[in-house]
Amino acid sequence: MQKLERINRYNYTLSSGSDIRDYAGDHLSEFQKRLTEAFIWLEREMFIAPKPDETGEWRYITRRGERVLQSEDFASYAKESLLQSDQLHPVLVRKVKQLFLRGDYDTAIFQAFKAVEVAVRKAGKYEKSDIGVPLMRKAFNPNTGTLTNSHSESSEKEAMSNLFAGAIGLFKNPASHRDIEGITPEEASDYIRVANCLIKMVDSEK
Repeated sequence: MQKLERINRYNYTLSSGSDIRDYAGDHLSEFQKRLTEAFIWLEREMFIAPKPDETGEWRYITRRGERVLQSEDFASYAKESLLQSDQLHPVLVRKVKQLFLRGDYDTAIFQAFKAVEVAVRKAGKYEKSDIGVPLMRKAFNPNTGTLTNSHSESSEKEAMSNLFAGAIGLFKNPASHRDIEGITPEEASDYIRVANCLIKMVDSEK
Protein backbone atom coordinates (compact mmCIF):
# COMPACT_ATOMS: atom_id res chain seq x y z
CA MET A 1 0.00 0.00 0.00
CA GLN A 2 2.87 2.39 0.71
CA LYS A 3 4.05 2.18 -2.91
CA LEU A 4 0.65 2.99 -4.41
CA GLU A 5 0.30 6.50 -5.81
CA ARG A 6 -3.46 6.37 -5.44
CA ILE A 7 -6.16 4.12 -4.04
CA ASN A 8 -9.87 4.01 -4.71
CA ARG A 9 -12.50 3.20 -2.12
CA TYR A 10 -15.02 2.13 -4.74
CA ASN A 11 -12.58 -0.30 -6.36
CA TYR A 12 -11.59 -1.82 -3.01
CA THR A 13 -15.18 -2.43 -1.96
CA LEU A 14 -16.59 -3.49 -5.35
CA SER A 15 -18.60 -6.68 -4.90
CA SER A 16 -17.64 -8.01 -8.34
CA GLY A 17 -13.98 -8.27 -7.34
CA SER A 18 -12.93 -11.91 -7.10
CA ASP A 19 -10.62 -11.35 -4.11
CA ILE A 20 -13.29 -9.75 -1.95
CA ARG A 21 -15.92 -12.34 -2.94
CA ASP A 22 -13.59 -15.23 -2.22
CA TYR A 23 -12.57 -13.81 1.15
CA ALA A 24 -15.98 -12.65 2.39
CA GLY A 25 -18.06 -15.53 1.08
CA ASP A 26 -21.62 -15.36 2.37
CA HIS A 27 -20.79 -12.24 4.39
CA LEU A 28 -19.98 -10.08 1.37
CA SER A 29 -22.42 -7.26 2.11
CA GLU A 30 -21.33 -6.94 5.73
CA PHE A 31 -17.66 -7.11 4.74
CA GLN A 32 -18.15 -4.29 2.23
CA LYS A 33 -19.58 -2.13 5.00
CA ARG A 34 -16.60 -2.87 7.23
CA LEU A 35 -14.18 -1.92 4.44
CA THR A 36 -16.05 1.33 3.87
CA GLU A 37 -15.89 2.12 7.59
CA ALA A 38 -12.15 1.40 7.51
CA PHE A 39 -11.62 3.87 4.66
CA ILE A 40 -13.57 6.53 6.54
CA TRP A 41 -11.42 5.91 9.63
CA LEU A 42 -8.24 6.26 7.56
CA GLU A 43 -9.49 9.60 6.26
CA ARG A 44 -10.51 10.80 9.72
CA GLU A 45 -7.04 10.02 11.04
CA MET A 46 -5.51 11.79 8.01
CA PHE A 47 -3.71 8.67 6.80
CA ILE A 48 -5.30 9.10 3.37
CA ALA A 49 -6.78 12.17 1.67
CA PRO A 50 -8.58 13.08 -1.59
CA LYS A 51 -6.05 13.08 -4.42
CA PRO A 52 -5.67 16.51 -6.05
CA ASP A 53 -6.90 16.82 -9.65
CA GLU A 54 -8.75 13.51 -9.36
CA THR A 55 -12.49 12.94 -9.26
CA GLY A 56 -14.54 10.31 -7.50
CA GLU A 57 -13.13 8.13 -4.74
CA TRP A 58 -9.43 8.44 -5.53
CA ARG A 59 -7.22 8.96 -2.48
CA TYR A 60 -3.49 9.20 -1.82
CA ILE A 61 -1.49 8.11 1.22
CA THR A 62 -0.55 11.19 3.23
CA ARG A 63 2.84 11.87 4.80
CA ARG A 64 1.33 10.88 8.13
CA GLY A 65 0.05 7.67 6.57
CA GLU A 66 3.48 6.85 5.17
CA ARG A 67 5.07 7.39 8.58
CA VAL A 68 2.72 5.08 10.45
CA LEU A 69 3.32 2.31 7.95
CA GLN A 70 6.65 1.94 9.72
CA SER A 71 6.16 -0.30 12.76
CA GLU A 72 7.78 2.07 15.27
CA ASP A 73 5.77 5.04 14.06
CA PHE A 74 2.54 3.07 14.23
CA ALA A 75 3.39 2.10 17.81
CA SER A 76 3.83 5.81 18.58
CA TYR A 77 0.50 6.56 16.95
CA ALA A 78 -1.18 3.84 19.00
CA LYS A 79 0.22 5.38 22.19
CA GLU A 80 -0.82 8.87 21.20
CA SER A 81 -4.37 7.73 20.52
CA LEU A 82 -4.58 6.60 24.17
CA LEU A 83 -3.84 10.10 25.44
CA GLN A 84 -5.02 12.76 23.03
CA SER A 85 -3.94 16.33 23.65
CA ASP A 86 -7.34 17.86 22.97
CA GLN A 87 -8.73 15.94 25.96
CA LEU A 88 -5.92 16.87 28.37
CA HIS A 89 -5.48 19.90 30.59
CA PRO A 90 -2.80 22.14 29.02
CA VAL A 91 -0.40 21.59 31.92
CA LEU A 92 -0.48 17.82 31.30
CA VAL A 93 0.12 18.33 27.60
CA ARG A 94 3.24 20.33 28.47
CA LYS A 95 4.62 18.25 31.32
CA VAL A 96 3.33 14.72 30.84
CA LYS A 97 2.45 13.91 27.23
CA GLN A 98 6.00 13.50 25.90
CA LEU A 99 7.02 11.39 28.89
CA PHE A 100 4.10 9.09 28.15
CA LEU A 101 4.94 8.84 24.44
CA ARG A 102 8.55 7.93 25.30
CA GLY A 103 7.28 5.09 27.47
CA ASP A 104 8.49 6.66 30.74
CA TYR A 105 5.22 5.75 32.44
CA ASP A 106 6.18 5.97 36.10
CA THR A 107 7.62 9.48 35.62
CA ALA A 108 4.59 10.51 33.56
CA ILE A 109 2.24 9.37 36.33
CA PHE A 110 4.32 11.10 38.99
CA GLN A 111 4.38 14.36 37.02
CA ALA A 112 0.63 14.17 36.39
CA PHE A 113 -0.18 13.94 40.08
CA LYS A 114 2.51 16.46 40.95
CA ALA A 115 0.55 18.79 38.65
CA VAL A 116 -2.55 18.04 40.73
CA GLU A 117 -0.62 18.96 43.87
CA VAL A 118 0.64 22.20 42.31
CA ALA A 119 -2.86 23.11 41.12
CA VAL A 120 -4.31 22.56 44.61
CA ARG A 121 -1.52 24.52 46.29
CA LYS A 122 -1.88 27.43 43.87
CA ALA A 123 -5.68 27.53 43.94
CA GLY A 124 -5.76 27.33 47.73
CA LYS A 125 -2.88 29.81 48.18
CA TYR A 126 -0.89 27.40 50.33
CA GLU A 127 2.82 27.42 51.11
CA LYS A 128 5.41 25.42 49.16
CA SER A 129 5.96 23.38 52.31
CA ASP A 130 2.37 22.12 52.05
CA ILE A 131 2.66 18.89 50.08
CA GLY A 132 1.14 15.48 49.46
CA VAL A 133 -1.75 13.97 51.35
CA PRO A 134 -1.65 16.54 54.20
CA LEU A 135 -2.10 19.32 51.63
CA MET A 136 -5.14 17.58 50.18
CA ARG A 137 -6.66 17.12 53.63
CA LYS A 138 -6.07 20.78 54.41
CA ALA A 139 -7.40 22.12 51.10
CA PHE A 140 -10.50 19.92 51.15
CA ASN A 141 -11.16 19.86 54.88
CA PRO A 142 -14.97 19.69 55.12
CA ASN A 143 -15.05 22.58 57.59
CA THR A 144 -12.04 24.78 56.87
CA GLY A 145 -10.70 23.81 53.44
CA THR A 146 -10.24 26.72 51.05
CA LEU A 147 -11.23 24.53 48.10
CA THR A 148 -14.21 22.92 49.81
CA ASN A 149 -17.51 23.72 48.14
CA SER A 150 -19.58 25.29 50.91
CA HIS A 151 -22.80 24.39 49.09
CA SER A 152 -22.08 20.65 49.05
CA GLU A 153 -23.53 18.19 51.52
CA SER A 154 -21.24 17.17 54.38
CA SER A 155 -20.89 13.66 52.96
CA GLU A 156 -19.85 15.10 49.59
CA LYS A 157 -17.25 17.33 51.25
CA GLU A 158 -15.78 14.31 53.01
CA ALA A 159 -15.82 12.31 49.78
CA MET A 160 -13.98 15.09 47.94
CA SER A 161 -11.29 15.14 50.62
CA ASN A 162 -10.94 11.38 50.38
CA LEU A 163 -10.81 11.50 46.59
CA PHE A 164 -7.90 13.93 46.39
CA ALA A 165 -6.00 12.52 49.36
CA GLY A 166 -6.46 8.98 48.10
CA ALA A 167 -5.35 9.81 44.57
CA ILE A 168 -2.19 11.57 45.73
CA GLY A 169 -1.40 8.83 48.24
CA LEU A 170 -1.99 6.03 45.75
CA PHE A 171 -0.58 7.42 42.51
CA LYS A 172 1.93 10.19 43.32
CA ASN A 173 3.65 9.04 46.49
CA PRO A 174 4.63 5.50 45.36
CA ALA A 175 6.02 6.87 42.08
CA SER A 176 8.17 9.36 44.00
CA HIS A 177 9.73 6.63 46.15
CA ARG A 178 10.34 3.78 43.70
CA ASP A 179 10.08 2.68 40.08
CA ILE A 180 6.72 1.27 39.08
CA GLU A 181 7.43 -1.75 36.88
CA GLY A 182 5.21 -3.63 34.51
CA ILE A 183 2.74 -0.83 33.89
CA THR A 184 1.10 -0.86 30.46
CA PRO A 185 0.39 2.16 28.24
CA GLU A 186 -3.32 1.62 28.83
CA GLU A 187 -2.91 1.63 32.62
CA ALA A 188 -0.67 4.70 32.53
CA SER A 189 -3.14 6.62 30.38
CA ASP A 190 -5.95 5.70 32.77
CA TYR A 191 -4.00 7.06 35.75
CA ILE A 192 -3.09 10.24 33.89
CA ARG A 193 -6.73 10.80 32.99
CA VAL A 194 -7.58 10.58 36.70
CA ALA A 195 -5.10 13.40 37.32
CA ASN A 196 -6.60 15.27 34.39
CA CYS A 197 -10.05 15.05 35.96
CA LEU A 198 -8.77 16.24 39.34
CA ILE A 199 -7.02 19.28 37.88
CA LYS A 200 -10.18 20.26 36.02
CA MET A 201 -12.14 19.91 39.26
CA VAL A 202 -9.68 22.24 40.98
CA ASP A 203 -10.08 24.74 38.15
CA SER A 204 -13.84 24.65 38.57
CA GLU A 205 -13.50 25.54 42.27
CA LYS A 206 -11.45 28.67 41.63
